[in-house]
Amino acid sequence: MRGVIQNMIPRKLITSACCSTWACRSISTSNVQSPQWSGLEKWRESSINQERLWGQKGPQPMIEVDDSSDLGSLSSLAEMGALVLSTPDPLRKSRLSHLAYSKWKQNGLPVGVSAPPVGPSRPIKPQLVSPKEIPTPKNSGLPLNAYMLHNLAHVELNAIDLAWDTVVRFSPYIELLGEGFFADFAHVADDESRHFSWCSQRLAELGFSYGDMPAHNLLWRECAKSSDSVTARLAVIPLVQEARGLDAGPRLVKKLIGFGDSRTSNIVAQIADEEVAHVAVGVYWFVSVCQKMGRVPCTTFKDILSEYNVELKGPFNVLARDEAGIPRDWYDLSSTNKQEESKQFSEVYERLACVISMEQENSNLNRPPG
Repeated sequence: MRGVIQNMIPRKLITSACCSTWACRSISTSNVQSPQWSGLEKWRESSINQERLWGQKGPQPMIEVDDSSDLGSLSSLAEMGALVLSTPDPLRKSRLSHLAYSKWKQNGLPVGVSAPPVGPSRPIKPQLVSPKEIPTPKNSGLPLNAYMLHNLAHVELNAIDLAWDTVVRFSPYIELLGEGFFADFAHVADDESRHFSWCSQRLAELGFSYGDMPAHNLLWRECAKSSDSVTARLAVIPLVQEARGLDAGPRLVKKLIGFGDSRTSNIVAQIADEEVAHVAVGVYWFVSVCQKMGRVPCTTFKDILSEYNVELKGPFNVLARDEAGIPRDWYDLSSTNKQEESKQFSEVYERLACVISMEQENSNLNRPPG
């Protein structure tokens, strides 16, 4: 089994390093312990979330007709995920994502095996450009709240595809990863589809729609980088890209409140709060795969970022990252340095205590008998 798992990570990262002993409910690195998100099991066991409409007081169920026939005769999670990836229309992609997860969970269907498309199908709009070509708020033709909401809608649409690609691409490894891996990422895809639905609804209320301004393809490019490795996928997407959402969420909420749009700020705050679960899922499965590999997660994480040229950018929302279970020394250099200084101080202290003890023993030996 170990040899097969090794083929799932970059060869340069396969070393003889041994993994520490990990508690079931905690993530231990260096001299710190970061507890697993306390809400993870509750999130996993929760019923299918039908609150896909944003009402006057927050999320509320959307009354929809049973259109599961749109999934045709597809009878496995991986097949349905491939269909979602191949769907270009954003609203239809969002709806099919929810239907696929619901059908799989309610009917007890197998995960199955399928091949993902080369890339997810995209609508004609928005035009995809390089990040440098994204217009500034002043040049976008959208008011600031719609501008920020459009950017978030783009992130959420990509997140649907990122989660389903993880399910489909690694479906051949179900015997190694276990059904829980696929259940978690299908659940993530369902959450992301709900988030996109809220963003799309609010954009329409403001008189705009997704596609009204250009967007970048950076998120999918990062996903494509990790197509050959489950450990790289977990590191690059949940632990870097989604974790950035934890960092940016509060800042975005503050800007929207300053703009005077409390309704949009409430939507963004709810989305940011729910993203904790997605990062926590990434941490859980990254550690799990590292355990099977006999690798130290912190070292493996940093090696992957170096191998794939992925940059960690602050400022970091340390409290939200702590809640999600990301140990600080995975991403915060100052935390790593402080731990190293503490370790060195402890070693000096222990050596000094040993010297003092030896001197006391020698003193006792040289003392004339009384």
